[in-house]
Amino acid sequence: MAQVLIAAVKDLKEWVGKEVGVSAWHEVTQAEVNMFAQATGDHQWIHLDPERAARESPYGRTIAHGFFTLSLIPRLRAEIVDVDKKRMTINYGLNKVRFPAPTPVGEKVRMRAQLAAVEDVKGGVQATWLFTLEVSGQDKPACVAESLTRYLE
Repeated sequence: MAQVLIAAVKDLKEWVGKEVGVSAWHEVTQAEVNMFAQATGDHQWIHLDPERAARESPYGRTIAHGFFTLSLIPRLRAEIVDVDKKRMTINYGLNKVRFPAPTPVGEKVRMRAQLAAVEDVKGGVQATWLFTLEVSGQDKPACVAESLTRYLE
């Protein structure tokens, strides 16, 4: 799917309640998970030791950190949507995040983006996005996050 380019900050309001788009599939590699572990200091074997995970994990292989899956949001959102004629975009935080299912290493994930709300703030708008990260072949999503983004004019 091609990236949606929203012409201006004020035009975000037209997308409220709609799915804006879906990213391409992204393969989660062991190398990425290892780098994330180095960056965060989270070295739990379920993420880093494929042999032990194959033997002892209920998933039969290593899985990505939940926060790694969450960290894919900016990368995948850039594939889905951009807003033109803005001065700045600010990650304002998260209202709610859940990890209903694991992200197995070697599987592909993609993200669906729905614009849930837009409210005026000083200098622009605050958008509430619902991001759902799906794993190929899994019924449950790996991550569902309600994210707040400020677009300043």
